[in-house]
Amino acid sequence: MPLLVVLIVISFAFYLFYKIRYVRSNRPAERKWLSSKSSITLGLFVFLFGINQLFLYHTMTTYIVAAIFILIGGLSAFSGVKAYKHYRPYAAKEAESMKE
Repeated sequence: MPLLVVLIVISFAFYLFYKIRYVRSNRPAERKWLSSKSSITLGLFVFLFGINQLFLYHTMTTYIVAAIFILIGGLSAFSGVKAYKHYRPYAAKEAESMKE
C-alpha cells in the first residue's frame, strides 16, 4: 500500500516538525500545545504503521503486534486531541499577551 507508506512518512515528518518547534519555543502554554500536536502525529504514525503491517505479513504474531500498535497509536492520538483542545485557548491567550 504505497498510500499508507506516504501517510506514515508524512506523519513522522510532522512529528519531527512539531518536536523541533517545541524545543525552540519558550512559552509554557505553547510548549504544551505543541507537545499535544506532536502526540497526535506520533499516534497517527504508530496507528498507520500497525495497519501497514497487516498488509505486509499474514501471521498470527503480526496480527497481535499490529493490533497493539493500532490500539496504542489510536489512544495516543485520542489523548493528543483532548490535550490539543484543552491547551489551544491558553496558547492563544499567551500569544496575544506576548504581542502587546
